[in-house]
Amino acid sequence: MEESHQVIIIGGGLSGLATAHFLNKQRPGIDLVLLEGGSRPGGAVRSFSEEGFLAEWGPHGFLDNIDESRELLADTGLDREAQRAPLGKFLRYVCHRGRLVALPQGPQQLLTTPLLSPLGKLRLLGDLWIRPVTDEQSLGQWAAHRFGAEVLPLVDAAATGTFAGDYQRLSIDAVMPGVRKLEMEAGSLLRGLRNKKKAAGGKKPGQMPSMVSFPQGMERLIDTLAAGKPLRTGTKVQAVGREHGQWRVTTTAGAFTAPALVVALPVNAALPLLTPLSPPPVPEVPEAKIANLLLGFSDRVKIPYGFGYLAPERENRFAMGAMFSTHMFPGRAPAGKVLIEVLVGGRRHPERLQLSDEELLAKTLADLGELLPLSEPPCYSKVLRPAGGIPQMEVGSHRLLTDWRRQCEQTHPGLHLCGFGWDGIGINDMVKAAKRVAAGVAAGHAAPQGEAPVKPVYF
Repeated sequence: MEESHQVIIIGGGLSGLATAHFLNKQRPGIDLVLLEGGSRPGGAVRSFSEEGFLAEWGPHGFLDNIDESRELLADTGLDREAQRAPLGKFLRYVCHRGRLVALPQGPQQLLTTPLLSPLGKLRLLGDLWIRPVTDEQSLGQWAAHRFGAEVLPLVDAAATGTFAGDYQRLSIDAVMPGVRKLEMEAGSLLRGLRNKKKAAGGKKPGQMPSMVSFPQGMERLIDTLAAGKPLRTGTKVQAVGREHGQWRVTTTAGAFTAPALVVALPVNAALPLLTPLSPPPVPEVPEAKIANLLLGFSDRVKIPYGFGYLAPERENRFAMGAMFSTHMFPGRAPAGKVLIEVLVGGRRHPERLQLSDEELLAKTLADLGELLPLSEPPCYSKVLRPAGGIPQMEVGSHRLLTDWRRQCEQTHPGLHLCGFGWDGIGINDMVKAAKRVAAGVAAGHAAPQGEAPVKPVYF
């Protein structure tokens, strides 16, 4: 059996569903099909509910500071039911010398924080006189060069919280392309930010964004986007090729043809499919796998007010950090209970994921008990072990893959790539890329990359 369409989208995760949404908006009535190999759409976006506790296998939310994501919420009506946790209202903590210290929320707090010495705070201004390094650097190398070694534990915490990654391996060009561009253009990041502010008319930045989720969990976003879409689950793609000006996708359910093909898969799932078209420079990228340990307590256990905490590697903690879920969003635990979600493993400690659930829980509780006032044992516990990992764009592979991707899309007409890891790993990154790809498909050419945004670091 063979089906013909105008557009084939491989991947029914967030990237594929958002691409289909924006395509239908830009070209109403366009004939497209979504092919998903799994039994459900959504990929890593998946919620968990048991005994009145609500948690996530994957992302816990996204910030409401990106136009494309706000547009998606407005289009679907989800803006009316979204839960919002303002970053300006909640503290975020970092483990510092064995105790939790609140991260500075503004310039005044930065001057008084114990996380940096007076000399370390003064060293931040050294950025104004330090010339950029043009060679590819790790996030850690870049931060130490620009701001001094004292900031590295904070950089480590940010990389851990965002990527579950190793800041000494992640490429600065991959994780902060907008920041890197400002630095290269102005010769200094601080000078570049000042120039950017002047170009905006000296406007003061608005209030801090909010973290967004939904009363039913993040899977509500997937269910809404998938509703009414021509989605074929359980349809595993076996091969991709081009014949007579058409893309031909061979699957377990037959063949599909179309002039436009969107491969909306995570990086490591996409590379084998694309290898026959154009062999990639690396067979795969490293991944960071994590376990999410859910711990429910009576509300007699007083959790510090805030989003949660992160632990830099030098603190030698078992857990990477934790989210105080019931502070962030209501309805995450039954009445009279609180929920903490603790993350273990990551790029640097995959061996910890080999432990049994019982060992993981015991070590996590011992670690957590040294930082939080856990006056009683948990009344509920669960270990979530997501099957996939978080793609790590590290020094040595990022630039090679970026160049290869650009050449691949230019060489093969009608081919568009997006998905988990290609343009970032956050929901906002993927929604932004999906709209850009949809515009390219609608226009009949490869979508331009656009200007790299300068993303604030919120830990």
